[in-house]
Amino acid sequence: MPNPNRGSCGFQSTEFEQEYERPSKSELKRQMTALQKLGAELIAEPRDRVKRVPMPEDVRDAILECQLIKDHEGRRRQLQYVGKKMRSLEEHELAAIQKMLDSWKGASKSETAALHAIERKRDKLLADDKALTVLLEQNPQLEAQHLRTLIRNARKEQAENKPPKAYRELFQILKSLQAPAAQPTDDEDDVEEDQS
Repeated sequence: MPNPNRGSCGFQSTEFEQEYERPSKSELKRQMTALQKLGAELIAEPRDRVKRVPMPEDVRDAILECQLIKDHEGRRRQLQYVGKKMRSLEEHELAAIQKMLDSWKGASKSETAALHAIERKRDKLLADDKALTVLLEQNPQLEAQHLRTLIRNARKEQAENKPPKAYRELFQILKSLQAPAAQPTDDEDDVEEDQS
């Protein structure tokens, strides 16, 4: 018969557990790795973007230097140096850098979403003739005959597996329709200034 007391001491207390005022070694390492990843994100960005990020000159120089290094081991050491420099930054400086990186990601996501919407509109034009009628009603400045020719040629290209010349041209026309929609306020301001 097993002993019921075996494995249990019968004494449980937090009296002997140590309490630390500083972060654990593992937590410090996690923080260092996070800062090094932030530096790696900056290194992956184009040089002109990195130059616009608000940060001390020595950190910026270390990042720009790392972008130039092609050797694997040299780049790895420089990346660790960038991480060390990032640890010297204040909390508000790190927040500003992170905010800038997040804004870049958001801008590129919105651009990608807009391009996907244009692609869907193009595919709808190729699939349904009624979509062309709707597009022409919304944009009377477009040449109906030219669009019909492009749609017919794009369908033919797809059927014969030819290079998508008309398909791309149709995309560019739809993209040009989106561009003026983003800038109507500039034109209105010019008109108001001319009338004054």
